[in-house]
Amino acid sequence: MSRRWAGLVAGSVVTVAVAGLVPAGALEGPTIKEVMKVAMKGGLAKKVASGQASAEQQRELVRLMEALAANKPPRGEASSWESKTAALIDASRGVLEGKPDAAEALKRAINCKACHDAHKGE
Repeated sequence: MSRRWAGLVAGSVVTVAVAGLVPAGALEGPTIKEVMKVAMKGGLAKKVASGQASAEQQRELVRLMEALAANKPPRGEASSWESKTAALIDASRGVLEGKPDAAEALKRAINCKACHDAHKGE
């Protein structure tokens, strides 16, 4: 019993020590770059839009699109960012919920050029 207690205390000390070293905001969620790497360049969004993704992959895309929306774009109007990310979220949720035409809406929302022209930094 004392070994278990000692392990719990040691684990707590390490957690507190590491937490003090993590910069504020580092645990908030994926950055735009991280979302792009998995969802867009990694092909997850296209896989979901094509109907070839599992329910878990669909949930992951919804999570990533919500994280994308929580980020601030490097440039451009906030209203444009909100509109574009809302379309991605709505369409990815629609696919997950099995809504008709959601896959087509997701294909339209995955418009790299439109978003990059408006918001991608240098």
